[in-house]
Amino acid sequence: MYLAMNRFKIVVGKEDEFELVWKNRETYLEGVKGFKKFNLIKGIRDKEFSLYVSHSEWNLEEDFWNWTKSESFKLTHKNAASHKDLYIGAPHFEGFEVII
Repeated sequence: MYLAMNRFKIVVGKEDEFELVWKNRETYLEGVKGFKKFNLIKGIRDKEFSLYVSHSEWNLEEDFWNWTKSESFKLTHKNAASHKDLYIGAPHFEGFEVII
């Protein structure tokens, strides 16, 4: 299994708006080869930002990278720039192979 995660630093006070964007967006992941599960996880909040992580599970790393080149990926991310006022910097990607 492969875990793909993006860390987002969100402007303090914009958390509800950020969560609504994610709750209301179409993911186009249903039926994508190798896709298993998605979660949006809320982490720490300090005076500078609130931390969120998008967490997706895939059968194989290859399945994830193939999705990033697909029409489904393009559709999922087509409006991302319209919410740039919510973010502090760009998301930080991390990918992991499950060992146990």
